[in-house]
Parts: sequence; C-alpha cells; structure tokens
Amino acid sequence: MEEELPPLQSDLPSPNPASSIDATLQKKHQAMLDRLSNRHQSRQKTATTSTTIDSTASFLSTFTESKRSIESQLKNSPNTPDPTLLKSHLANISSSISSLEKLVAESSYFLPSYELRSSLKCIENLKQSLENLNSQILPKKKFSFKNKSTSKPNPGNSNTNPIPPNPYHIPQSIRDSPGIRNKENQTLSKNFKNFKEIGEFTLSDLDSCEVRLIGCVNALFVNRLRNCRVYTGPVIGSILLEEVENCVFVLASHQIRIHYAKSCDFYLRVRSRPIIEDCGGVRFAPYCLSYVGIEEDLTKAGLEEEKENWGNVDDFKWLRALKSPNWSVLEESERIGCVEIEDSGSTEAEMEIEGV
Repeated sequence: MEEELPPLQSDLPSPNPASSIDATLQKKHQAMLDRLSNRHQSRQKTATTSTTIDSTASFLSTFTESKRSIESQLKNSPNTPDPTLLKSHLANISSSISSLEKLVAESSYFLPSYELRSSLKCIENLKQSLENLNSQILPKKKFSFKNKSTSKPNPGNSNTNPIPPNPYHIPQSIRDSPGIRNKENQTLSKNFKNFKEIGEFTLSDLDSCEVRLIGCVNALFVNRLRNCRVYTGPVIGSILLEEVENCVFVLASHQIRIHYAKSCDFYLRVRSRPIIEDCGGVRFAPYCLSYVGIEEDLTKAGLEEEKENWGNVDDFKWLRALKSPNWSVLEESERIGCVEIEDSGSTEAEMEIEGV
C-alpha cells in the first residue's frame, strides 16, 4: 500500500490577506471604541460626583451661616417689657427657621443621607430652643406655635383616641398661609392653574372631608386631619404632615415629612426618602393621581421621573438595624388604584378658602 503523501503547498487553500487585515483592524477599532466609551463614562461619573460635592458644599456653607444667625437671634433677645417687640422678635426667628427648613427641603434630593439627617435634627433643635425662649419671655397662652393639650395619649386604646400633642411647634407659615381650615363632611376643590404662583398652602382641622387640589404649589402643610381623603397635584418644595389619623393621602413632592400619623395610607411620588416620626400603622404605595395637565405639572415640579422612593421610608424614631414596625408597604390588592379628579368649578366650599 502506497504511503499517502502530504499535500503540496500549492494544493493548500491560500489565506486571504485582506480578510485577515480587516479582522485585525476591526478588533483594534472596537478596542478603541471601548476605551473611549469607558473614558466618557468615567468623566461623566466624575463630573456628576463633582457637581454633587459642589452643591453639598454650597448648601452646608449657606446652612451654617443661617444657623449661626438664628442662634445669635435666640441668644440676643431684646431686653424690653414691651410684648409687641418681643412677639415681633420671636416671629422673625420663626420665619428664619422656616426659611432654613425650606432650604433643606429644596436641597434634599442631592444631599447625602447623613447631611440630611443632621440638618433636620439641627432645625428641630432650633425649634425647641425657640419654644424654650418663648416660654421664658412671654406668657404661654399669648404666643404659641401649637395647640397645647392637657390630655396625655394612651397608645393602648383604639384608633378613636386623640393623637398625642406634637412636641414640635407648627411653623408660623402654617397659620398665616392661604388654605382650607375648619371644615367637616365636605368635598373641597381648588385649581391653582389659574394663579401665577402659589407659595405655601395649608390644610388644617378637617374632619371627614375629601380634598382635591389641581396644579402646583411651592409647599404644603397638613395639620390635624381625621377621616379625610386628600388628592393633590405636585408640590415643588416640601410637604409637612402633622397629627393626621385614619386618612388617605395621594401626594407628590421633593421631600415629605410625617409627624404623629396614625392608621393612614400614603400614595407618594417623592425625590428623597419619606421621613416619619412618632407614627404607627402607616402604609405606603406609589402615587396614583390623574387629571388633565398633570404631566406638565409634574415636569414643572421636577417630579416627572418616578424614583421609587415611596417605599424607602426613614423612621427617625427607630434606630435599630431591623425594619421599623411602624410602617409597611400597602399590598397591591388593597390599593385604591388610579384616582382621576377634575376641576369641578367654584363650589361654595372653594369660595371660602382663606387667602386665595
């Protein structure tokens, strides 16, 4: 049997030099594109981080300067028996604290968690110092930031028991701003689109009411509501809720703080983590409001993007590693679904809204 000889070189398939060069060039080109992409992403990340650092530094500088100014006002109260001058001095301090709190709310979306907590704690300390000063230089019943109550809460009773009195004062703007107050068993609506700008708006002392607010406001204060359903368009700044019980809230804002809430459901869109203090039986779900023009309002307020923060709740009175038992995510089967509201025109209740 003849031994099979290997094929001659001329019999082998000849390589395609052009094809080999093209493949090499493609690999080099792709490698270059990958390097450029990585470099661009790195620069973007560095620029974003740098911007955040610069913004935080600017905030801390402004916050510290304002804090020192307020502390100086607290320390150097006028030495006069004139109650009018003393009241004016205290009111100016209260206004400064409210402005500082608004600064924190507007900066909350870029502040690191530690700086946000520290700033909020500082504000509460300033409020308490103002309360102490008030009790020292003026009779308690003549100047107060909150309604005093002689009854003490009993957390062991049913939901019909009154909510315990708030240890923090209610900002002066809550009492002075336009709003809806002292209503019972009514449907109350307001369309802010007809106004050039609405600053702060207040909902206070409402019982068994349904509130529908269309359009944007800069800040919203909610105080002493029971058995109510509140549906609001986006808030450009912050929302503060205090002493609410057995209510449903559909809210959108950059920052939302909730004090002394009991058995309430919150449907939220929020840029920063919602904050609760001294709350129990509160549940959270995503924002579910709809009305004509709401997308434009969300964009105007900088809330067009859902950040999924509605379920990232911070309980400032629960410092353990385990999740706080005071709040929970509302089960989908128990949620109210999409709520559609419309401008129903000027109702009798709407015409009575104070300050607008």
